[in-house]
Amino acid sequence: MPTRHIVSAFDEQLDILHDLVRQMGVLAERQITDAVAAMTDRDTDLASQVMAKDADLDELERKVEAQTVRLLALRHPKANDLRDVIGALRVANNLERIGDFAANVAKRSFVLQSQPEVSLARSMLPIGRAVADMLAAVMKAYDEDDAETALAVRRRDEEVDRAYTSLFRELLTYMMESPARITACTHLLFAAKNLERIGDHATNIAETLCFRVQGQPLDQDRPKGDGTAEMTVMPD
Repeated sequence: MPTRHIVSAFDEQLDILHDLVRQMGVLAERQITDAVAAMTDRDTDLASQVMAKDADLDELERKVEAQTVRLLALRHPKANDLRDVIGALRVANNLERIGDFAANVAKRSFVLQSQPEVSLARSMLPIGRAVADMLAAVMKAYDEDDAETALAVRRRDEEVDRAYTSLFRELLTYMMESPARITACTHLLFAAKNLERIGDHATNIAETLCFRVQGQPLDQDRPKGDGTAEMTVMPD
């Protein structure tokens, strides 16, 4: 965490803010893991739990927002202190969105459970693990002010994009070969896109952390590996 401030009351309030963000990170990571498990195992009970716990992330974000307003109003932070406070708020916003995407993945379990099983559903596991690992790593970097680890997480986003593109192609091909699986595969496509977006939000957190530590935005564009916008699959 940043160097302690000379005003102990500010540090105490800042600690409360960072602790709320940490709680959000732990919960969001669990939401990702459980959502993917619910979908691949066709476990609607677990899916329901993931969807219900999304409200907990929303409540934590509201607490982060309230604590941010309190710090800005009472302490008027500047320079490094201001980046610290605003950075925590931006991280919390991204974590809340990650929770939303995890809940959306879990929601697909209800339709998938009623459809013929698609073996490609298991291909969601590597992407799910990758984005959960990205989030765990970037939250550890957040706790330690580790910009180098944050940059490493940012670079991993391209790998997630490429895995998503590969799965997208496989699912399109599978739908063409087996029209009876179109409904299930369509829901898997949406779930895969939600996981890819989780990777984007983990990367946003990494970039926020780099700005908080270094005091300036990154000067290079984020590498991208998502080729689905131009992809076509032709029947044999």
